[in-house]
Order: sequence, then structure tokens, then C-alpha cells
Amino acid sequence: MLKTLVKKGSYHDSVVLMLLTNHIAAIKGVKTVSIMMATPANKDIFKQSGLDTEELMAATANDMVVVADVDDDSLLDTIMSEVDLFFQNQSAKSADKKSSKSVKSWDKALENLPNANLAVISIPGAYAALEADRALDEGMNVFMFSDNVTIEDEKKLKEKAHEKGLVVMGPDCGTGIIQGVPVAFTNNVAPGPIGIIGASGTGIQELTTIIDRLGEGVTNAIGTGGRDLSAKVGGITMMDIINAMESDEHVKVLIVISKPPQKAVREKISARLSICKKPVITLFLGEKPEYHEENFYHAYTLDEAARLAVSLVRKEAVKEGMVNVDNSQFYCADEKKTIKAYYSGGTLAGEAAMLIKDALQMRIPPQKAEGYMLKTAGHIVVDLGDDVYTQGKPHPMIDPAKRIECMQEAVDDESTGVVLLDIMLGYGSHEDMAGALIPTIKKLQEKATAEGRKVFFIATVCGTRRDFQGYDEAVSKLTNAGVIVCETNKLAVRTAIQAIGLDFSDPEKEIRAKEVKKVTAGQTSEKLLQMLSGKPRIINLGLKSFAEVAEKFGCETIQYDWTPPAGGNVELIKTLSFLRHYEGFDIDEANRKVVAKIVSGQPVIKDVAAAKTVIKELEKGKVILHAGPPIAYRDMPDTVQGSCVGAVLFEEWADNEDDARRLLESGEVTFIPCHHVKAVGPMGGITTANMAVFVVENETDGNEAYCTLNEGIGKVLRFGAYSKEVVERLRWMRDVLGPTLGKAIRLLGGISVNPIVAKAIAMGDEFHQRNIAASLAFLKEVAPTIVKMDMDEKQRGDVIQFLSDTDQFFLNIMMASGKAVMDGARMVTEGTIVTAMCRNGVEFGIRIAGMGDEWFTGPVNTPSGLYFTGYDGEDACPDIGDSSITETLGVGGMAMIAAPAVTRFVGAGGYEDALRTSTEMTEITIDRNPNFIIPNWSFKGTCLGIDARLVVEKGITPVINTGIAHKIAGYGQIGAGTVHPPLECFEKAVRAYAEKLGFSL
Repeated sequence: MLKTLVKKGSYHDSVVLMLLTNHIAAIKGVKTVSIMMATPANKDIFKQSGLDTEELMAATANDMVVVADVDDDSLLDTIMSEVDLFFQNQSAKSADKKSSKSVKSWDKALENLPNANLAVISIPGAYAALEADRALDEGMNVFMFSDNVTIEDEKKLKEKAHEKGLVVMGPDCGTGIIQGVPVAFTNNVAPGPIGIIGASGTGIQELTTIIDRLGEGVTNAIGTGGRDLSAKVGGITMMDIINAMESDEHVKVLIVISKPPQKAVREKISARLSICKKPVITLFLGEKPEYHEENFYHAYTLDEAARLAVSLVRKEAVKEGMVNVDNSQFYCADEKKTIKAYYSGGTLAGEAAMLIKDALQMRIPPQKAEGYMLKTAGHIVVDLGDDVYTQGKPHPMIDPAKRIECMQEAVDDESTGVVLLDIMLGYGSHEDMAGALIPTIKKLQEKATAEGRKVFFIATVCGTRRDFQGYDEAVSKLTNAGVIVCETNKLAVRTAIQAIGLDFSDPEKEIRAKEVKKVTAGQTSEKLLQMLSGKPRIINLGLKSFAEVAEKFGCETIQYDWTPPAGGNVELIKTLSFLRHYEGFDIDEANRKVVAKIVSGQPVIKDVAAAKTVIKELEKGKVILHAGPPIAYRDMPDTVQGSCVGAVLFEEWADNEDDARRLLESGEVTFIPCHHVKAVGPMGGITTANMAVFVVENETDGNEAYCTLNEGIGKVLRFGAYSKEVVERLRWMRDVLGPTLGKAIRLLGGISVNPIVAKAIAMGDEFHQRNIAASLAFLKEVAPTIVKMDMDEKQRGDVIQFLSDTDQFFLNIMMASGKAVMDGARMVTEGTIVTAMCRNGVEFGIRIAGMGDEWFTGPVNTPSGLYFTGYDGEDACPDIGDSSITETLGVGGMAMIAAPAVTRFVGAGGYEDALRTSTEMTEITIDRNPNFIIPNWSFKGTCLGIDARLVVEKGITPVINTGIAHKIAGYGQIGAGTVHPPLECFEKAVRAYAEKLGFSL
């Protein structure tokens, strides 16, 4: 029975998940299991394996999915425990290593390593091309380990790189050495004067390790990717690197290696190499050259190419390799024994197939089956690194399971005389592949002996004595286990062929005069020469081990902890790419202008007045302003409808609840969003004609904004309460509190808000849930004037007492200030900065600078947090209110770190969680506000400028601190917590803005 476990938002790279799959598969009772990220491509793999489930299909690219075939449901707990333990162990291993600094975005990576010149990309192919494109835009060369990139994308990337004087190595580039630094699956090779360019990963490894063991070295070995020499791509990378290596004074001999290239491309490459001023060795696998040319040599095998290169460097002959073996036990040809060869990569497998065909004197190529390099007359050569074996499974370089299975099948075949294999050492490979295979080899030897048969196990070890696995140790283990070990693949294959009574010819070639073609060398890129002449400065996207190795070799490295942008939605990724590359104007510059407007904003409290005197729409009959984007009364949650009832009773449009509700349902009352009339309203947001409102002017731009006065906490109108007590308090605020404050503020000539905020943030306020310091600072501003005013003493005392008791009083001032400043910023009519966020209990709405007054909405979430005694999450009303204007301004939840005292109250765990939250918010903002400095954040300013593009790209939504209202009107506030907007709002905004600028899929 298929069972599915989904870990939301838990991204891990494919290699780690492959190893985890093997680990879980070993649990007794697990018939089949697959663990992958739920990307579209991986979902197809699940389907092909018969492991697709509804839960899997509903998961996103950032979700890790475990699909297991089990009969016992209790195994699910065991599986998840093992999964958690596996990742704990992975974390512990990483903690033991000195690892590179980790970031979660390109912006942070470039901020930390602005002079980076190489992006190493090992992420799913569906996204690799897009990230490679970004790297090229940032002036970086690209090493693309990722596969499954379309050839169309490869061509575009390589053409773009060429135009910029850069290079794209790959896709599916498994091996590289740059200034002696191993990149990806590479060996620890001594630096030296031999340069290598290869459309082959394991081929480069074989060449470099032979050269190393012969006592010479390779400083630069550049992989091009297997399709570079295809007709469609045309050898773009190879041609550019040939130019660069010819100009590199440190390269004395150049080797060019490729699997069989397209004919026209091969001729273009050969023509270019014919005019090279340095000795060149070519190896086009599958071709059997009959001669060399002067300074232009044509090798048949990797062994020959390596020895030729060393000979040319030393200017002396290098001896051929020998195999120390007793061949008296070998089979005769007429015994018709067969070779079963199992390789880690295509190049060594291809070379083996070529040599075996040569020995079999096969003139017509045999029919190849999927995954096989050769399958004829019982002989097989298998590339275990082929997609057919590795799709959703670990590569044979790191996992012995498939090779063990193959060797067992080989020995079961009585015709088998030789089992031939390679052992790949180096970074990225298994820590002890020889040791992992030896137990099986011994069992199979014993089985063959018991059956009266001989099966020769012959191996080549591709590695150096500096590789962490140890070349000599691996050879010794295999030899002691009865394996015939040969120092190169050619020698291993020849020994295997000889073991079944055959051989191939390898005559010495004559050297002819070089045929120089009439071609012109391309211009050498200075950027490529710079890359080849110094240790690369790397931004690593994907496998952390690649960064760790580079660091060991002295490279500056930043680990970009990549996750699929935009939730893995390719359409959105392309939309973001369009906006990043938009040429009509600089969107980043427009965003900076919006932020500059925010920073320059000067909100000043000018007055407290009756709402109808400043909001003209309230003069037109029965009008109620509400929070959030537009909504009809019938659609409002019960809490907000209760606030409306209270407003009707306050305005005396009805004198009881029933009549009030009938009026509200009649259509006689007009409902307008606060934001549409320069206002904001807390929670329900309800504002009517005679309510007292703060009048705040942004003196920088001359625009005003309005907000009602804070009623205190508990059973209040904004939380849906409408009792007599609530209504009477509103009337007192209308008749006493409002006029008193209005007069005091006018006498003071206005009160600047920014100085109060700057003081209060240093005293522990974040201005959404905690406003104690700011409220007291406001009281400090107005109290001396109120004390001197000519008014009733009781009323004076009540006003002072109310201000003293209402810790949250400043919140509404901050809301009006935020609205005034953000409306001023909205005068910049381009860009993707969020200029408003609000919610009406059903929809969450945002605006962005470039889309003016248009709302982009999605379904609201329900806050999570702490509840007053007797209440829990089941009692909570969905998210409501305009107070998230504070987060738009960069305070509130965005500045959680400023108010450690409030973090527990809003559901965060404490200081560390507050720090984590605010730090995460810097991932989606473009700047900091120098006006509002947070002492316990190393005196950094609040994060500022929510960029909708970054929200969509990273899947990080702004955190909002908020009160929690009961879902039934009349109960009032029942707690406080945090809430996030739906990502959908930001996705809609980004799509709409891109379409406005001309984007279409």
C-alpha cells in the first residue's frame, strides 16, 4: 500500500535525497521507497515508477516527499524518525567541517562576494538554466553540473556567455580543474603545464590522474559538457577555451578530448587546432587514427593521450604501462567466454566498448540497448551513470548497489569469463568504493570456484595518491581480494580481452607534416584568461561539498542555499527574469526611488478632528469605512459585521442591534475601503462620520492620512464588540478625548512622529504589538499643554488617565503616519515595492508602486499566537485590519528584533526567534531605514522596501504582528500573534506588472 509523507518547505539536494532513499529502502518491511523534491520533473519520475499519489501531486517544488510501499502503517513513524535522524547526522557532519558562509539569495551572495567570477550550479535542471542566466548577467562564468537542461537553453546561454567574454561549462559537466582547484567530481591533481579541454567528465579524470601518477600535472582542465560539440551548439565553449588556453603562457601542451562529435563541428575544431602554436593532442573517442601530424597528435585511447602529453612536456619518450599478471590461467578464444563491464561513466565505458569491438573485429556497430555501450554475443559494456540507471537514484560513483546487482547477474551467466569495472576516487566519489565492493567480489569468486568456473575480476582505479580515499590503499585492497588491478582503463580492457583469448592491434603511428587549415583564430577573452590564471571566486548553488572542497584549496566561496524560486513555478520564474532584464527603464532604480521617498517622509500629527471634516466621502449619507480591499457587508466575517453594528449604534442610525443589522443588510449604507479615502482603520477598520480621527500630514509631499483613535484593549469596536460600554466610550472619544487632543496638537503646532519613533524603537517598541514607549512619549508631548488648557478638570483627568492606561495608543498614530508616508512614496509610479498591505477578514490585499491603486488579493490566513485564558485557535477570526501598513513601512513584525519583550506574546519563541524573523525579512527588502535604528540589532536600521519580486522569488512573505479577534461578534480581542499574507497576492502583482511592461509567455 502506497503511503505518502510530505515535509513542507524542506528543501534538500538530489544527491542527499538519493542516499536517504537507499537508507530508508533498507528498513525491513519497506518494499519500495522514493524520496525526492516534488518538482514537476520528479513527479514524472514518481509516475514512471508507479509511485504517484494525490498527496505527491499536491506538493510543491519546495516540499520533500517520501512515497513508500508498506503494509504496516506503523512503519511510517519509523521512516520519519530515520529521515529526521539522517538529516541530524548530515547537519552534524557539516558542523564538523569548516564550511563556507551560507546565504539564501543572489543579492546576499553578491553582497558577500562582490568579485565572484564563477558560479557552480548543481540544482535541478529545470531551474539551472535560469540561474546560469542570472550568473552571466552578474558577470560570472558558469560551471553547470546540472543535467536535464534543454539544448535550446544551452545554446542561448553559451551564445550569451561568448558575447560577454565569459564561458559556460556544461550542462552535465561533471569535472573541472581551475588553477589546481577541483570542481565537482574531480581528483586531487598536481598542478602542471598540461591543459585539457574535454566534452567528457570521466575522460578528464582518467587523463589527469594518469598524468599525475606519471609525475606531471594539470593546472586547468575545462569541461565543456557532452553536447557542446553537437551541431546545434557548435562547439562554442570549446572554441573559446582553445583560444584562452593558447594564450595562457602556463599551458605548454594542450589535450582536447570528446565523445564522437558532429562531423562539421569536429572539422571546425580540428581546423582551429591546426593553427595552434602549441603542441596539441586530440582524442575523439571511437576514431582510430592511423598517424600523427607535426605538433598535432591524434590519440586512440586516454592512456595514449596522457603518455603523449607527458612525453611532449619532458621532450622524451614515456614507457608504456605494464600489467603484472599471470596469464597462464587465461581462457583461449575458442572457449567463447564473454566480458561483462560495468562503468561509472560514459567515457571509460565508451573506450572499453571501442577496444572490445576492435578485438572482436566488429566492422558493423552492434545494436545498443538503453544504458549499454556494447551488447553483443554475450559481451556487455554498461554505463551505470546513464540516466536510465541514475534517474531518481544515486550515481554509481557514490553508491555501489547497482554495480553489485550487475556483478551478481554477470556471475550467474556461465559464459562470463571477466567482470571488468572501474573505481573512481576523488571528490564527490564514495569514500571507499573498493571496500564496499570487495565482500561481493569475494562471494562471487567463491561461487564461481564452487561451480568449477573461473571468473576474472579486473579493475582500474582512477585516482591520485593525494585523493582522500588513497590510490595505493584502494589498489592494495582490490589486489588482496584477488582482483587484477591495472593502472589505466586501456590496460584493464586489454587485460580483460586477453583473459578471453583475444587482443587488439595498437601499432605505432608515423608522424606526417601538419595540414594547416585556412582559418583565423578567434579573439581571446581577457575574462577567460583571468579565470584561468587565478583561483576562482565561487558562488556555489547546490551541493555544499563542492564549496567545501574549493575552500580547502584556498578559494573564496559563498554557499548559496538555493531552493526553487517562485515555488518552482517556471512561468513565474520567467516572469521574474523578464522584470530583471527589462530594458525600458531600471526597475531597481525605480524601487530605490520609492524607498528614498519613504526615508524622506516627515509625518506630523496636525490635528484630531471629526472624520467627516477631513474625509468628504463621509458627508454623503450613511457611509462606513472598513479595513482591507473592497468587500460587501454580506461577505464580511461576523466580527466585522459586529463592528458595523456598533458604528450604526454610535451614529444613532438605529437604536438597537436588530434594527442596525436590518439597516446594514438593506443596502442603504455605503461601504468604502479606508485606503480609498486616505485613511486606515485597525482590525475591522470601521470609521464613520462623527468618529475622532488623527490627521497626519507627510510634510515632505504635502499629503494627509487619517486613522481613528485607539480605544484600548478587550471589548472594543475594532475587535467586533458593540455593547453599550463600547458605544459610550466612542462617544466620549468623540466629545472629550478627540477635541482635547486636537486642541493640544494645534497649540503645539503639530507633533513630529519620526523623533518619537526613533526614541521608542530604542526603548523596545516595534509599533504594532508593542507601543508602550511611544504612547508614553506621545503623552509626554501633549500632557504639559493639556494641563494648561481651560477645560473641565474631570475631563482633563479622564483624558490623562486614558492616555496613561492605553499602552497601544500610539499604534493608530503609527498607522496614519505609515499611510501618509506610503502614499507619498506612491507618487513614484514604477517599481515593485509594496505600498500597502491590508485585510478585510476574507481577502488580503496589496498594492505595488508600479500598479497604482490596483489591489491584488488572496484568501486571508488566520493568525497564530497566544490566547487569553479560555480561548484557542478554534475561536479566532480570520485576519483583519489595515494595521499591516506598519509592516509596509518596515516596523511591526518586520522589526520584531526591536521588541524582544513582545515576542513571546505574539507567539515567537524569544530573542533568537525575533532575530531570525527580522533577519529573514531582510531577504525580501531592499534597504534599511536610517531614521529608525535598532540598538540590539548592532544599531542597524529597520528593514525597508518590501520588493514583491523578492517575495515571489524566495517564497518568503512579510510577517505581521496582530491582535486576534473572536470569530463571533461581541467577544472582542482574545489574543495576539503573527500572520503572513498569502503568496498569491504578490504573484498576481508581479504577473500584472510584467504584463503591463509587455511580458507574455
